[in-house]
Amino acid sequence: MKIAIAILNWNGKKLLQRFLPSVIENSPEARVLVIDNASGDGSQDYIRKNHPEIRLIQLDDNYGYAGGYNRGLKKIDTDLICLLNNDVLVKKNWLLPIIEHFKAYTNTAIVQPHIKDLNQPDYFEYAGAAGGFIDRLGYPYCDGRVFQSLEKDDGQYDQDKKIFWASGACFFIRKVKFETLGGFDEDFFAHMEEIDLCWRAFNQNLDVYSLYQTKVYHLGGGTLGLSPQKTYLNFRNSLFLLLKNLPEKRLIRIIERMVWDGVAIFFFIFRLQFKNAIAVVRAHFSFYKSFTKMMTKKKKQPLKTTYFSVKSLPLNNLFTKRGKIFNH
Repeated sequence: MKIAIAILNWNGKKLLQRFLPSVIENSPEARVLVIDNASGDGSQDYIRKNHPEIRLIQLDDNYGYAGGYNRGLKKIDTDLICLLNNDVLVKKNWLLPIIEHFKAYTNTAIVQPHIKDLNQPDYFEYAGAAGGFIDRLGYPYCDGRVFQSLEKDDGQYDQDKKIFWASGACFFIRKVKFETLGGFDEDFFAHMEEIDLCWRAFNQNLDVYSLYQTKVYHLGGGTLGLSPQKTYLNFRNSLFLLLKNLPEKRLIRIIERMVWDGVAIFFFIFRLQFKNAIAVVRAHFSFYKSFTKMMTKKKKQPLKTTYFSVKSLPLNNLFTKRGKIFNH
């Protein structure tokens, strides 16, 4: 089974200097590639001079996460592809449990390892933790992370588990499934495009797994607070997710979600985060503008209604004891 590790990069020279050597050293089973979104910081020269063994796929513009991978993966011909962030540390033999799982379970389309916090290795990391889920209104959460609350890894998730979505920070997928599912939706640009792809896989009865025997360490930035642009993308793309993947008889949930978004606006105002409040409003207007386009993307195959195990993540979080993450 041939495997490639595709690292998407945009102006991440310092991160490549720090993390790429561990990927090369600890991944003898794979071919390592860098897809560069037209960086202007010398990333391409660094790779050519210091890692000539690495294949560099140069793009002519910054196409974001979705567009960058869609274009780059067309030039890769392997059975499996690992989409790996440029700020992830990996360790010896990390690929072996994942390769064995794909060999043994032919219905598995997508896999993620457990993702730990590089700065606090005993804790799960924001971007994926031990595997992702969504609630009825499309709010994403993980085993090991709900909103900004992170759990310490005490072995409570030490089992391979079927999940709803896998983290884009370390995302394994069969190349043929990436193609048949249609790749990432480039209208998302960045944030939540992996959830959309996993939801499409779910609607086609394909499995997504989190595998506990492999652990990677992500520098990340999810716990550093929301920028207005990230707030905008997260709120807009959540609405895109629901519109694209819910059956039409369940689209009323979009209105419910927008009510909660209104609560978020007041929350941001109360905390004097006015730019984030404006970003939510912008996200709604962008959603209205793209409504017809997104409706045309709904697939003709049946869209499942049993995609959630928690009805309301905000309500559940309100009534959860501080410092303790609920079980689902």
